[in-house]
Amino acid sequence: MAVSYLYFRSLRLYMSIDTISQPSLHNTERQLTSNDWQHGQVELQCVEKWQETQDVFSYRFQGIEPVRFQFKPGQFLTFNMEIEGKKTYRSYTISSSPSRPYSIVVTVKCIEGGRVSNHLAQSLNVGDTIYASGPDGVFNLVDIKADKYLFLSAGSGITPMFSMSRWLTDTQVGADIAFLNCAKSPEDMIFRSELDTISFNNSAFNLSYILESGAERLPQGLSYGEGRINAQQLTRLVEDYKHRTIFVCGPEPFMKGVESLLESLNFDMSRYHYESFGTEPSQNDARVITELDNTASGFMLRIGENSRVMGQGETLLEGIEAQGLPIIAACRAGVCGACKCKVIEGETESTSEMTLTPDEIAQGYVLACSTKLKSDVLLQL
Repeated sequence: MAVSYLYFRSLRLYMSIDTISQPSLHNTERQLTSNDWQHGQVELQCVEKWQETQDVFSYRFQGIEPVRFQFKPGQFLTFNMEIEGKKTYRSYTISSSPSRPYSIVVTVKCIEGGRVSNHLAQSLNVGDTIYASGPDGVFNLVDIKADKYLFLSAGSGITPMFSMSRWLTDTQVGADIAFLNCAKSPEDMIFRSELDTISFNNSAFNLSYILESGAERLPQGLSYGEGRINAQQLTRLVEDYKHRTIFVCGPEPFMKGVESLLESLNFDMSRYHYESFGTEPSQNDARVITELDNTASGFMLRIGENSRVMGQGETLLEGIEAQGLPIIAACRAGVCGACKCKVIEGETESTSEMTLTPDEIAQGYVLACSTKLKSDVLLQL
């Protein structure tokens, strides 16, 4: 019964305040007086909260001051909150579409030991307010051009794909989309009813699933595979995948598996684009960082009036966060570019320079999540 309840609740939410239906008088007045939000900090109020699956929650926000949200489908925002007296920043993809601009939705998966995701699930309720900044991110449909799309996702990596799909089907007639979502079981399928509705209303939207278990519980008529994604499953479910631009998002093992699979199939990797969701730091991670601090590298990280001896193997991002300084860190894997900062003095080594231009690299910009010290460093955030 719980699964059916969630299914029909999601269907109701699909038809709620952010749909293209006749607005109430209150919402009409709000829309007429709305200001555009294109970038910067905004104060949000939670107006709806619902459970997508057993460990995934969605939150719908409107601006405290009337706001018309403008962003690129696939981008993320960063929450700025205080948890147990400490300033905390965490980035999440916007799962709603800019084609429905008078509210914004963020969908968050609870992580075991995850400080922020569990705080939001337990403490953020309808009527509460939160500050957010953004939007940010180069993994989006404006910066990446395509004619035919293949969205491959797993877990909470479905969130940018859902925003992109809704944008395309809202703004184009006959947008050619293949959407392949991988999940553990039918109960772990995020946005299931919404995607079914989009598929029903758009003949060029080819929806399919791969489930690790429980595929027999899916309704008849759905295209699906069982187990893990492989060449046979991909070819059967999306026959023309080689002619599409592929967008991929999900846990790191899934991402690496898909990349290796496509390379083995001689896919043109210039049409392969991905977003990496870094694992949310947990309380255990904090203990590991403390242990690293006790084995110092001998290199000093200075940021303004703050200074800190770095632990062996620590990244700039870990050093910045340990000092409680504000920095946006979304993917934590050198992909999104959100943690860009500038090395004023000193020597570093980086494992990723994605999203940095040659001019930025020449000026000393690095990605904090992918950079370690090779000497004392003066950093500018």
